[in-house]
Amino acid sequence: MDDDAWLTRCVVNTTARSFRLYSSDGHEREISCDTPEEFMNVLQLCREMLDEDTLAYTNPLVSKS
Repeated sequence: MDDDAWLTRCVVNTTARSFRLYSSDGHEREISCDTPEEFMNVLQLCREMLDEDTLAYTNPLVSKS
């Protein structure tokens, strides 16, 4: 990744407890959390550090019963 690159998007997948990060130079990386506590800590950090235009959420999967 380029030293001048910045985070352009962070997509939170609450179902998978993961974060997909997109950079200005076209790279993407997925961060998966092992525990609910770890996920909540990372989510809190993202909410504190990122603006609404950068932080997005996937639609949760809903089963049809």
